[in-house]
Order: sequence, then C-alpha cells, then structure tokens
Amino acid sequence: MSSRVLAARPGMSQAPAPRAAAAKRERRAAWIRRVPLLPALIFMIVVTQLPFVATLVISFMRWNALEPGNTGFTGFTNYKTVFTESALRGSVIATVVLTVSVVLVSLAIGLAIALLLNRAFVGRAFIRTIMIAPFLIVPVAAALLFKQGIYNPSYGLLNGTITGITHLFGGHSPVQPVWIQDQPKIAVEAALIWQWTPFMMLILLAGLQSRDSEVMEAALVDGASPWQTFRFVTFPHLRRYIELGALFGSFFILQNFDFVFTITSGGLGTANLPYTIYQTFFSAHDYGLASAQGVVVVAASLIIANFALRVVSSLLREEVIR
Repeated sequence: MSSRVLAARPGMSQAPAPRAAAAKRERRAAWIRRVPLLPALIFMIVVTQLPFVATLVISFMRWNALEPGNTGFTGFTNYKTVFTESALRGSVIATVVLTVSVVLVSLAIGLAIALLLNRAFVGRAFIRTIMIAPFLIVPVAAALLFKQGIYNPSYGLLNGTITGITHLFGGHSPVQPVWIQDQPKIAVEAALIWQWTPFMMLILLAGLQSRDSEVMEAALVDGASPWQTFRFVTFPHLRRYIELGALFGSFFILQNFDFVFTITSGGLGTANLPYTIYQTFFSAHDYGLASAQGVVVVAASLIIANFALRVVSSLLREEVIR
C-alpha cells in the first residue's frame, strides 16, 4: 500500500532537490561575493600572521646571534625567564603600573572635561577641537615636547615657571629640579596622560550625549540634585563607555614604546616590556627570548582586545534596541 502511494506521488521524493540546488547556488553566490576580498585577506595573512607564527616558533628556541653554534629547541625556558628573571619581571611590573596609572588618571580627567564640554557655552566647538589636539600629535613628537620643552632643567616650562614665580615674589632663583632624573616614572606617565586624556574625553562625551533626555528630565522633575543625577543616572549609563575607554587605552598603552624610549631611554626603572623587547633583540641579540617577550605582549593585547570587542558589541546591541 505504501509503495503504491509513493509511486502515485513521485514529487514527494524529489521535493528536497530544488531546495538543495537553491542552497548550493546561494553558497556559490556567497563565495563569489567574497572573491574580491581574497587579495586583501591573503596580504593580511602574509604580513601579520606568518611573522607571528615565525615569532611563536622562535620563542621556543635557544637562539642568540652572539652564540651561533648554540641553537636548538628549548621548550618553555624563554617564557620561564620572562617571568622569573628579576630584570624582566621588573619590566612586566613597570608595564602593569604604567598602564594602570595612565588609564585611571586619564579616565578621571577625561570624565571631568567631558562633563564640562557637555554643557552649552560660547565657543564650545572650538574648545572641543583644541582639547582633541594632543591626541593627534605623533607620539615621538609629544615625547620630545615633554622631554625638551617641559622637563628640561635649563629652559623647560616647569623650571621656567618656578623661577618666574619665585622672582615675582622677590625670591632668589631656586635650585632647578631635574625632573626626569628625580621622578622618571611620573615624567613618562604625565606625558602619556596628557596625550591619552583627549581620547577618554571623546568616548565619555559620546556617552554623555547618548543619554536618554526623558530620563534626565524625569530626574529634574523629581527634584534630584546634580550629584544625585550624576551618581544614579549618568554614571551607570557611562559604565560601558568607561569600560570601553579603559580597554582601548590599556590595549595601546600596553604596547607603548615611543615615550619610554624618548624620555628616559628605558632607564631609572621605566623600561616596560616593549622597550625590553627592543633591548633584548637589538642589544643582546637574543632572538628566542625577545620572541617570547613579544608573544607575552601579544597575548595580553589579545585578551584586552577580546574584552573591548565584547563591550563594543554590547553597546551596539543597546543602540539597536533603542
């Protein structure tokens, strides 16, 4: 009975065929759309991924150009050295301290400036443009500006200001501080904070301008004070933007080389991991250890980038829901 029914209705056994053909055509069309992107994808793989794979392989090797006959596989010895040798461990700690301090201070100052620039006043557009300018300066140029124009003990802005104020009140010329020598870590951190505060300000200002106007009006109608409005409405709304600024700032400051190299040349306890990699590779010519240090920096950057992408995705989902 069932065989006669199937024979009488042959179209039932052939129904999936058109759907399969349509799916096949759709997959083919999708690949055709991707073909123009293949050259860019191949270029990116050759330029970025192949060198990283080579670096990863070298990081497991004992390879020092000063000892050409002593080369071979060494396992995780280079990674162990990164975290156990005192000098390298110090560079890891310096990297963490530099990143955390710069991100926290620039976020706090950026939030304060964003709150001020979110108010309406004459010349607000011009002031915003001026405030963004430090972030647009080339990092090496910004580092040189601080080293020679601000920190220099002979003609720098800081010592010149101190001397001018002292003379204004009838005092004698004080002993000129040597800022980079006396406070090397603060000197590097201050320069980085100056350049990264505008970046934090932009992100937080975008967050302030995306607040729901109805919620703000409701808070005013209910008699909330400015502090209460900021604490219970503005700050919770800015949490995602603060996280985004902190993650992106950490991602880039973690890889900072220009300021350390230009201002202190890695001396006086300011050498972070990127500068240590530079020294290990070009001075000690230890390619295996330098590769292991580079992999550690890349791994940390990827972890931070992963969190940053998640925060960006959540922000985009919230915007779509609105």
